[in-house]
Amino acid sequence: MKKQRLGFTLVELLVVIAIIGTLVGLLLPAVQSAREAARRMQCQNNLKQIGLATHNYMDSFASRIPVGSYHGVHGTWLVILLPYLEQTAMYNTYQNLGGVQSFRTGGLRYGSAPNLPVVTRQMSAYTCPSDRVTANPSVISGITFHNYAANYGNTTRGRLSPYGVTSSGAPNIYGGAPFIEYIGPNTGNWPNYYSWIHTNIASLKFGVKLAEISDGTSNTLGFSEQVQATGGDLSGFAWWGGGAHFETLLAPNTSQPDVVEQSCAAPPTDRNNPPCVVRAVASGNVVTSGAETRAARSRHVGGVQCTFMDGSVRFIPNSISLDVWRALGSASGGEVASLNE
Repeated sequence: MKKQRLGFTLVELLVVIAIIGTLVGLLLPAVQSAREAARRMQCQNNLKQIGLATHNYMDSFASRIPVGSYHGVHGTWLVILLPYLEQTAMYNTYQNLGGVQSFRTGGLRYGSAPNLPVVTRQMSAYTCPSDRVTANPSVISGITFHNYAANYGNTTRGRLSPYGVTSSGAPNIYGGAPFIEYIGPNTGNWPNYYSWIHTNIASLKFGVKLAEISDGTSNTLGFSEQVQATGGDLSGFAWWGGGAHFETLLAPNTSQPDVVEQSCAAPPTDRNNPPCVVRAVASGNVVTSGAETRAARSRHVGGVQCTFMDGSVRFIPNSISLDVWRALGSASGGEVASLNE
């Protein structure tokens, strides 16, 4: 009588392990793809909520769009929209929004102790799950980084040269932006170069009116993505005015460097940081060469997600025509271009 064999031989066990490994290898990309699709959907939902919050704000303030930032240091749109994202307690905690004190004389800012309970909190509504969350102790008091930025137009943060040209070599047409930076009356030799739509600086306190977007709300960008950097780089540091904006002078996810106000890690200490250079300034903060401009950037493959001023959210591929991308960045440039081109 033949003796019954119990168990597996070594060869059989190795074959089973190899088959399981092959199946895992085949399934893993699909699982990762499904996870990224879910993360991208959550990011899209965040941008949708930000768009709805912006419209709810406008309903309360005579169709005026929120200010992008005050003085750069006295609050940004992140704080302004908190009540419309069910975070009224956080909004009420924040002190000196709008900067009662001037930029020159100081006063409470985003990094001041009373505001730390707000700016050290990681806001899920402002965080794309496809990105890492930056834990950067080198930045003031552990203030959090986030992933969304407001559209400051299609040239530079301060409407300073360079402005760029179209694909035909003609000057880039620009005509304002939905979000502006209010810096108050001139103090010292800090220029009022952020007031590119209005000539009356007092009218900037409550932002641009929706009716001034003559290019159409469905053809004008409101928000897009930015990535969170590390190692002292301030990309994603959106509680501060220098990290709360993007422009469409540069293409989405371009390899060209952002031109930033300060704290650019170049060459990057982290290969995942966006490329950047620091603009040149003279004493008194008068710009002598270069001007700030940040590209829209994301961790998604192939493009960035954007909220338009009508509240819709669309995925913009990196391959979009630069002429069309710049046209979408202006609020009243009069360009004959749309996303469908």
